Amino acid sequence: MTRLIRIDVDTIEHIVPFSKELDRKTKIQQQKQAIYRYRNQLLSQQLGTTIQQQDFATTQHGKPYLVKSPKFYFNHSHSQKNYVLATSANMQDLGVDIEDLDRKVRFEALAAHAFHPHELQHWNELEQDRDYWFKVWTTKEAVLKASGLGIHLNLNELETRVHPVYDGGLCTHPLIGTFTYQNFNLGHVMLTVAWRSEASCKGFIFPEIKIHFPS
Repeated sequence: MTRLIRIDVDTIEHIVPFSKELDRKTKIQQQKQAIYRYRNQLLSQQLGTTIQQQDFATTQHGKPYLVKSPKFYFNHSHSQKNYVLATSANMQDLGVDIEDLDRKVRFEALAAHAFHPHELQHWNELEQDRDYWFKVWTTKEAVLKASGLGIHLNLNELETRVHPVYDGGLCTHPLIGTFTYQNFNLGHVMLTVAWRSEASCKGFIFPEIKIHFPS
């Protein structure tokens, strides 16, 4: 069986036809609708059938899945400037997160609130390196989204074990189990994808991960 995760990355500018005349609330609603349409378009292409909003249901904690294809796993995320969709037919419980590396962040305040004590210690030892911060942040988001619990588990309770050099690893928590993750620094964004794994060396058997950009 081929272990494969497909990742589609695009810009919000390409997905959302903004109008300068719209107010902020309308723009947010328009962006949300356009992103859902784009996600459904990508899923339709991959599954060879038309996917519409009524084809989705949600788990107890709100994670969406396809009613007719519950074992086709997917998850999406967007930042202010970029969008990502991760899909797989065989890698269970996907989660993905993307952040713009030029995003203005209150790094210290968010780290103090969201980082596990060991992560905060490592970040300070690295002289508060920005890339490490984004790796930890996107890994937390991706793993929690993969688990389906989302905000029901505090960010600072999850120790990602992110490495300052290596771009991938495994983390576990008694409430969610074990997940493997892979980080990608694409120059303008930090992207992390996570999937359910095993608390053993088998957890580090990485699938093939293919990143696609719009042609």
